[in-house]
Amino acid sequence: MTMELRFLGHACFTLSDGDTTVLIDPFLTGNPKAAIAADDVQATTILLTHGHADHIGDTVAIARRTGAPVVAIVELAREVGEEGIEAHDPNLGGTVKFDWGWVKLVPAWHTSTTPKGTVNTPAGLLIDFDGTVVYHLGDTSLFSDLQLVGKRTPIDLALMCIGGHYTMDQTDAVDAAGLIGAKTVIPCHYNTFPLVEADADAFKSDVESATGSNVVVLDPGETYST
Repeated sequence: MTMELRFLGHACFTLSDGDTTVLIDPFLTGNPKAAIAADDVQATTILLTHGHADHIGDTVAIARRTGAPVVAIVELAREVGEEGIEAHDPNLGGTVKFDWGWVKLVPAWHTSTTPKGTVNTPAGLLIDFDGTVVYHLGDTSLFSDLQLVGKRTPIDLALMCIGGHYTMDQTDAVDAAGLIGAKTVIPCHYNTFPLVEADADAFKSDVESATGSNVVVLDPGETYST
């Protein structure tokens, strides 16, 4: 079955097969690069890497409107659940299963406190969507254990931060791509604000020269199908 991935800007993506839509890190309101308004996005399930404002974003409003359950690490899930939203609360290493597949929380080296003050541990998201394996790295820095994520489950698509300052930069991300070994890498979390400016075309050239991965650069609103 064909999966369509759509980049909505910053670190926000949707995965869809036409009937089901998985929404990741829906920071749309206040995002100068957002490809769609929060009121217009659809979601069957919402997945969060962590609770910083540029990731939790419009989660509660979208979940209320669509009825989509939210998957987030336990402390963050509890905060979302206090808003009357259905929330699944795995910790690192935990897996939540759905009709469309599953999501597993894996480590990411970063920090996180929500706008409401809830401290939570950041995660990466290993997602099996109808048999396509997508790895959203979250806001991680470079660390050697990234190579363990795809050791048992080969990764089709890696959604990788490259903007630097708050995450790894495009140079460290080349090494991360080598550790992960995904078939295709899609850069994100760059050029939203001046502090996270990066050259995605240079990143693409460097990754494809140094690894066996293909890099696809998407502008906000563009899609990639598998």
